[in-house]
Amino acid sequence: MPNTRPSRLYFLDWIRICAFFLLILYHTGMYYVTWDFHIKSPFASDAIEPLMMLSSPWRLGLLFLVSGVAAAYLMKKLTTAAFLRQRSARLLLPLVFGMLVVVPPQSYCEVAEKLGYSGSYLDFMKLYLARYHGFCKEGACLDLPTWNHLWFVTYLWVYTLLLGAMAAAFGPRLQAVSDRLCKALTGWKLVALPVAALALARVTLFGSYPSTHNLVVDWYNHAQYLPLFLLGALLGMQQERAVWQRMEGMRFVSLGVALGCWSMLIAYYALTENMNPADIMPLIQAQRVVYALVQWSAMLAVLGFGHRHLQFDSAKRRYLSQAVFPVYIVHQTLIIVFAHLMQPARMQPAKEGLLLVLLTLTFSFAIFEAVRRVPLLRACFGIHGAQQRGADTSRAASAQPVAA
Repeated sequence: MPNTRPSRLYFLDWIRICAFFLLILYHTGMYYVTWDFHIKSPFASDAIEPLMMLSSPWRLGLLFLVSGVAAAYLMKKLTTAAFLRQRSARLLLPLVFGMLVVVPPQSYCEVAEKLGYSGSYLDFMKLYLARYHGFCKEGACLDLPTWNHLWFVTYLWVYTLLLGAMAAAFGPRLQAVSDRLCKALTGWKLVALPVAALALARVTLFGSYPSTHNLVVDWYNHAQYLPLFLLGALLGMQQERAVWQRMEGMRFVSLGVALGCWSMLIAYYALTENMNPADIMPLIQAQRVVYALVQWSAMLAVLGFGHRHLQFDSAKRRYLSQAVFPVYIVHQTLIIVFAHLMQPARMQPAKEGLLLVLLTLTFSFAIFEAVRRVPLLRACFGIHGAQQRGADTSRAASAQPVAA
């Protein structure tokens, strides 16, 4: 019998690892830019915002796409019911644990800095658990409890439920949809079709439903992330690697388009900063189309270069694949707490930022090394499989690309 098992897509594991660790740099940067964040540096400015825009349009969309591929691989091994049980256990327990234990220090630092809250952390936790909504400023109130950066886990779980429902409803016909889609994604259509979907979402929804990470009203984010997750799942159902090879062939063109459109976005933001949006609506809509082109062309470039250069296994991949989700869970809390504690030192931003990154990485991996040795904490941080000694974690535990 021919071997119908799909080829291992190690490069997606590497991309997932790099994308999650890029979050540490990105969320450290959020402390220093003018964009809204939980706490802000006294030296916050727009100086590094163009660099932040290099990854801002596409990083999370890429993670949802890779997560969709991982979900499809897992569905090949399990019944739909078992798949949903496994993914719910992997995602919901870390989400609840994170909201009750990991995230609250972020909110405490936020109300201390923005509102001058002077109560103890214990006093704050009583308010947090009581769903207190009195922390308000300029008409906006902090919702407690909150998931903050763990919104990604919530959305991923909901999208997983939808994928499971589709698998149960359509059965083998879902494979036919995957086959037709992958045949369609050739040549210019590999760029145009995803860009058209992303542009339509941004043009029609972004103005009315900007990103909030409120699950029930975050329609623009759902319109971009759910299709990317489902696209990843459909690509993951393929036995062959033809689509990934097409992306590899387009990697340099995609990179050039992404960088060119990124420069157009930076120019647009600089030129229209003080303009009335009502006076430049056609330009705004054109900018939204360019934004969608940045999103997909950058993802194509990353996937193409990844398929070309990262299609290999190693002990480092197995270790980091297990570490990356726990690191993701704790990283933003560490950044905010360390930044809050370091503010009285009034360090220069470059030196302080580097120190924040190093401290966050060090403590993130220290926490991972500690919790992976305690069975209950392993479950709370989404660590699957039996405990292993050393860096070479079980091949069986990571037999397929696994996205949190």
